[in-house]
Amino acid sequence: MRPPRQLKASELSNQIEKLLSKNTNTSFTSIQISRKINVANPPGAIILVLKELVNENKVLQVGIDHYKWAQKGHIPFNGSTKEKASTSKLNEIELIGKVDMTRTGDAYITDTTHNDDIFVPAKYLRSAMDKDIVKVVIETSRSRRRPEGKVVSVEKRALSRMLGIFREFENVGIVIPDDNRFVQEIIIFSGQAADAKDGDRVAVEITDWGKGPKLQLKGKIVGVLENISEHESKMQGILLSNGFDIEFPPEVMAEVDTINGQITDIELAKRRDMRQVLTITIDPLTAKDFDDAISCRVLENGHTEIGVHIADVTHFLHEGTALDHEAFRRSTSVYLVDRVCPMLPHKLSNDLCSLNPHEDKYTFSAIFDFDSDKKIVNEWYGKTIIHSDRRYAYEEAQERLETGEGDYAKEIHTLNEFALALREARFNEGSLSFESEEVQFLLDENNMPTGLYVRERKAAHMLIEDFMLLANKRVATYIFNKAKPEIPAIYRIHDLPNPDKLADFALFAKELGFQFRFDTPKQIAESFNRLGREVETNPLLKILEPLAIRTMAKAVYSTKNIGHYGLGFEFYTHFTSPIRRYADVLVHRTLFKNLSENIVREDQELLEDKAKHISAMERKANDAERESIKYMQTVYISAFIGQTFDGVISGMIEKGIFVELLESKVEGFVPFDTMSEIYAIHSTKLKAVSRISGSELKMGQAVQVKVIAADLGTSRTEMMLLEN
Repeated sequence: MRPPRQLKASELSNQIEKLLSKNTNTSFTSIQISRKINVANPPGAIILVLKELVNENKVLQVGIDHYKWAQKGHIPFNGSTKEKASTSKLNEIELIGKVDMTRTGDAYITDTTHNDDIFVPAKYLRSAMDKDIVKVVIETSRSRRRPEGKVVSVEKRALSRMLGIFREFENVGIVIPDDNRFVQEIIIFSGQAADAKDGDRVAVEITDWGKGPKLQLKGKIVGVLENISEHESKMQGILLSNGFDIEFPPEVMAEVDTINGQITDIELAKRRDMRQVLTITIDPLTAKDFDDAISCRVLENGHTEIGVHIADVTHFLHEGTALDHEAFRRSTSVYLVDRVCPMLPHKLSNDLCSLNPHEDKYTFSAIFDFDSDKKIVNEWYGKTIIHSDRRYAYEEAQERLETGEGDYAKEIHTLNEFALALREARFNEGSLSFESEEVQFLLDENNMPTGLYVRERKAAHMLIEDFMLLANKRVATYIFNKAKPEIPAIYRIHDLPNPDKLADFALFAKELGFQFRFDTPKQIAESFNRLGREVETNPLLKILEPLAIRTMAKAVYSTKNIGHYGLGFEFYTHFTSPIRRYADVLVHRTLFKNLSENIVREDQELLEDKAKHISAMERKANDAERESIKYMQTVYISAFIGQTFDGVISGMIEKGIFVELLESKVEGFVPFDTMSEIYAIHSTKLKAVSRISGSELKMGQAVQVKVIAADLGTSRTEMMLLEN
C-alpha cells in the first residue's frame, strides 16, 4: 500500500465524492473515509469537507459522523443514531450501546455509532448493569469535552444465568447469588425450583427482570450443583454469568455420537494428498486441540512450498444441525486460567478435528510457493489430507531455533527465515508491533495458583503467528477479489484509533517523556512502534502499552470490509482456528463454495447479523477470561497478606490510586484516606497532588505497598502505600 499523502481541500473533496458515489449503499465515518482514500489529512479537515458536501446536498449525513452519497428519497439526518431523534428535546440524541462499567460504579456506553464512548454517572444508570444493551440520551452541547448522558431504558440484559444458594420458604424460594454486586436475590415461585432443596448451590436462569429502577427478579432453577468446591463454583459462575453453558445439550451430544471420523477412499479422491510432505504442529505445552499445522518442502524448480493446514471442521459440522446451532450460539471457546469451555464437544475438538501427531487428518489448506527472494509466486486453496510428523511445544521449537540441533531443526530454521521475511514486509506496510502482557499461572494439583509470570514471546511463537496472519490475509484477499459484485463474507476489521483518546494518551505519554505524534495514520503507526522499541530500554514506559491499546478501536467481525489498521492489511479474515472460533467456520464455508467458477453468494444481511453475534460472544469470552485471571490473582495474593511488594501506580480515581505489583501483575487499591497526606486528583487525571505539602503521586511512579486484604468474592485487593 502506498503511503498516505496530504491533499488540498479541492482534491480531498474530489476523492471523497468518488468514494461515496461508487458505494451508494454504504455509510462511512470520517476515519473510515481517511483510510479508504489513503490520505494524511487530519480528521478535522475531512469532517470540514464532508460538512461542505452536505450543505451542497451531495452527501447525506445519516448519523453522528456517518455519511453516504445523497440519493433521492433519503431523509436528512436529524441527530439520532438508531435512527430516532428525541422529540421532547431538540438538544438530545438517543443512541443504543453497551454498558462498560468502571471501578467507580460509573459507566461508558460503547459500541454506538457515535465517535466517542458516552459517559454515564452511576446515578443515571437506572438499573443497567455491566454489558447490558441500553438506550441512552446524550446532550449535543459542544461545551463539554466528552459526551455525557443518561440511560433511558435497558434494551437487552447481558446476564441471564448465575450460581447461588437456594433458600426454601413455605410458598416461595429465593436464590442468593454468589456474586451479589448487582443482583441481591432472585424469587423462585412454586414449580420453578426443580429438585433443589434448602441450602443447595444451584444454577438459576432469570426469567423476569421486573420493572423500574429497583429490580425484583424472578427465575427458575436449571441445575443443582452437588459437592463442588468454592473454587469450582467461582469458575463455573464466571462462565454462566457471561453466557456460556458448562455442558452441551443432550440433543447435541446425541448428534456427536453418530459422527464417524473414518478416512474413506471416496473422500480421499476429493482431496489433495499431502501426507508425504513433512508436516509439524507447534502449540502451547498444555494444548489439547491442534487446529493448525505447517508443511515445508523444496520443489524441483528450487522454490519453497509452505502449506498452512487447518482442521477441516466443516467436514463434520454440517449447516442446520443441532451441533451447528450450538456452536454458533457459543461462537468461541473460552480459555479460563484452569480450563477450557470449548465451542465444540471434545470428540470433535480434541479428537476428530484435532491435528494430532502420527494421524491422518482432513484439512483445509492454503499452500504458498515462494521463490528465492521469499516472494509468493503462486498460491492454492482447497481440501487436503495431512499426516503430522511431529508435535512441538513452543519451548521445543524454540530450542531447535536457538541450538540448531534436534529432529527437523533445519526445516524449522527454514520456516523461521520465511516468517522473518513476512514480518519485515508487514511492518514496512504499517503493522503495529506492540502488544499487552499476558499473565500465566503455575497451578497445583487442585488448580490453585502457586506462582505467576508474564509469558515471553519468542521466535517460535512469532513464526506460527506470521504464517497464520499470511493465510488469513490471503484468504480474505482471494474471496474479496473472486468476483464482482463482491461475495458476501466475514472479515476481521479494525478501525483507526479515536482521535480524542489519542490526544489524551499523547498528553500522558509526554508527561513520561515520550513524544507521541498522531497527525496522520502513518505518524500514529510510527509512534506506536517506536513506543514498543523504547519500552525495552525504559521500563517506566511499560505502563503506556496497555493505555495505548485502550485508544484503539476494537477489532470486530463484519461483512463490510474496511481493512485492519493494527495489522496494516487491506483485507483480513479469520480462517486458521475453526475448532475454537465460529467466524472461521463461516469463512471455510464461503471459501469452499467459491473455489470453482460457480459463485455462491450468501444473504449479506443475515451474514452481518451472524458477524454481530460472534463479535458479541467474543467480547463475553474476553470478559470471562479477564475475570478468571483477576480472581486467580486475588487467590494468589491472599497468601501474602501483610507482606511488602514493589509496584507502579497504574490508575487513579477520586478515592485513591491503583497499584500494579511488578512481579505478579496483581492490581490493588490504595485509598487516599489511608495516607498521611490529603491528595486531590489533578485535572489531567495523571497525578494526585497533596494539599498539605504539594508532593505528587504520578501515573507510572514506582512505589512500595503492603497487601492488607484480598476479597475472593469481589476479586479485589486492598493495599497500603509505604510512603517513606
